[in-house]
Amino acid sequence: MTDLTPLLAFRWSPRAFDANAELTRAEATTLLEAARWAPSTDNRQPWRFVLGHRDHESFKRILVNLPPGEQRWAGRASLLVLVAHSGTGHHPFVGYDLGQAVAHLTVQATALGLHVRQVTGLDRAGLIADLDLPADLRPYVVVAVGQLGDPFSLPADLLTEETALRHRHPLNELVLSCGDSTL
Repeated sequence: MTDLTPLLAFRWSPRAFDANAELTRAEATTLLEAARWAPSTDNRQPWRFVLGHRDHESFKRILVNLPPGEQRWAGRASLLVLVAHSGTGHHPFVGYDLGQAVAHLTVQATALGLHVRQVTGLDRAGLIADLDLPADLRPYVVVAVGQLGDPFSLPADLLTEETALRHRHPLNELVLSCGDSTL
């Protein structure tokens, strides 16, 4: 790999979280500050967050609105963060902006020795109702954050996925040759 910063090179999205590890308030605040400083189109900052610390009611309300297969591992995370956006004044780049915020949060988590895994299959209507969200907020993704746990504590099917080699498409499959735009 080229001179990629270790914060990116060693980032990965585990399912095995340490069910006993807790995030401090300072760590959670640092993650949100990283997301807050992400770039956004016209500086709109459309992101909104709901924090669910394990053993708190908000965590349980977020967890039950994830698919059952995701609940099997997400319940071990120290923190579940619902990332939502304001539905008023919707602009075409809201997904891009939210992705920037979550990417910044993810890199900051890696810098803190934490891991992040994202869940996009959500019961959005359930989250709105269970968290009593304002009418203009739209749930987008849930981010699970925590310390790395023992992969052997996972069910067998998840253990296989957890211990498989990481795969990324090679650059030559990602970069299109359009005139002089080659590497």
